[in-house]
Amino acid sequence: MQSIRGRLARGALWIGLTRLFVSVIGFGSTLVLARLLTPDDFGIVAIATTILTIVGSVTELSLSAALVQHNAPDEEHFHTAFTLNGMRAVIIAVALSLAAWPIAGLYADPRLGPVILVVAMTGLLSGFFNPKLVVMTRDLVFWQEFALNVSQKLTGFVVAAVIALAYQSYWALILGSSIAQLLNLVLSYAVRPYRPRFGLGRARELFSFSIWLSLGQGVNALNWNLDKLVVGYIYGQASLGTYTVGDNLAALPTREATLPIAQTLFPGFSRMVDDPERLRRAYLRAQRLLCAIAFPIGFGFAAAAPIVVPLTLGPQWAGATIVIQVIASVIALQTLATTLQPLAMALGQTQLLFGRDLVNLFIRVPLMALGMFLGGFPGILFGRAGAAAVGTVINMHLVQQLTGLSLYEQIAGNIRPLASSVAMVGVILALQSYLAETSLGVSTFTTLTLVGAAGAATFATSAVLLWFMARCPDGPEREISEALRYAVGRAVPLIFSWRSSR
Repeated sequence: MQSIRGRLARGALWIGLTRLFVSVIGFGSTLVLARLLTPDDFGIVAIATTILTIVGSVTELSLSAALVQHNAPDEEHFHTAFTLNGMRAVIIAVALSLAAWPIAGLYADPRLGPVILVVAMTGLLSGFFNPKLVVMTRDLVFWQEFALNVSQKLTGFVVAAVIALAYQSYWALILGSSIAQLLNLVLSYAVRPYRPRFGLGRARELFSFSIWLSLGQGVNALNWNLDKLVVGYIYGQASLGTYTVGDNLAALPTREATLPIAQTLFPGFSRMVDDPERLRRAYLRAQRLLCAIAFPIGFGFAAAAPIVVPLTLGPQWAGATIVIQVIASVIALQTLATTLQPLAMALGQTQLLFGRDLVNLFIRVPLMALGMFLGGFPGILFGRAGAAAVGTVINMHLVQQLTGLSLYEQIAGNIRPLASSVAMVGVILALQSYLAETSLGVSTFTTLTLVGAAGAATFATSAVLLWFMARCPDGPEREISEALRYAVGRAVPLIFSWRSSR
């Protein structure tokens, strides 16, 4: 157990470093490109990439997850995975190439034809990614995530920024992504040498695990991307660009802060499936820690969006404010049950996940359609929020089915961070209102700094007070305090040693 915890901790550290660099590069890329390009440019690219995402996810084979879950995959398993992924990528590329100009005609925009063609070729590259990297994930080794993801993100940003500076064209986004994908493909074989060979000898064995997961990912692709195609078709590319950029920014802080932990859960849970009580404790521990991180970040970002958007993106992106406010809050609340996915995968309950995804689709699409009918563009967002609330309750019921943990047990440990987040949001909104109504002449940057500091101080103070009032029970507060104590204990001797050496 101690060995697994140590490897999980090291894995989380590597993923944390990866996400830190990726999020900083991604956020910087969005800010720079949003200043150089227009919402219409982002909208054009969003249509093409959304179509690729939907087609790719509907046909997703989930072979990496099958290899992680398999007890002892051999070379034939990897050759089979490589062959199946390559065949799928070729079929998708051909299909999208044939459909490129009909899709352009549907949206009445001839620019879409060549854009979809290049995006299809970019998707083709991903089909030949090294499947043997999954061995490192199985062994809870994650440094390769840093090497691959950071280099890909940085390359894409540099290429896109150079082209955008030179031409102010949406091609900057497309070519940046294509060159980054090519680099990622090459590096995948440099990080873990592998000589692929065509073969289908283990296809049935891999599909026995992945089939329901694949179907679920296909349903999820429709679930999470259909709204973008509808927005682009009904409201135009500029509105879609605003919606896409707002959606991406809303997810960025919470996703990047929680992913270092979340990404280790599937391989971690997979090692505990033979001990149900240990698995239950691990689930609660992970869920509560993720919520303690996600709640203040998601709700705080939503509350500060009216300051963040004009400061970072500029006035032409004002419509992204409401997108960030709604979606950032939704993502924070969904953390209550997002850990169902790695739990069910570890237990081999992929059919259960498919059923969940199908139910969510039948809930989400009608609610978003109703929201659009009643409230137009903002109504889509509120329909999405309502569907997310229902989906979270469904996920928690499924966790109860898999582990025996009641809804009360899943919620009780998260009341303190939720209450602290509510207090934080109240302070942020009150301070924003006060600074806006007074004639102090405070700049937008200063306002954001004051609001961020006040919000962080409010959350930290409230969280500590509520924890002490509850007599310091086990929970995320104790884990965070122990981690801080450990970090300080390691840092102080190093500082004194450095000062002595000088």
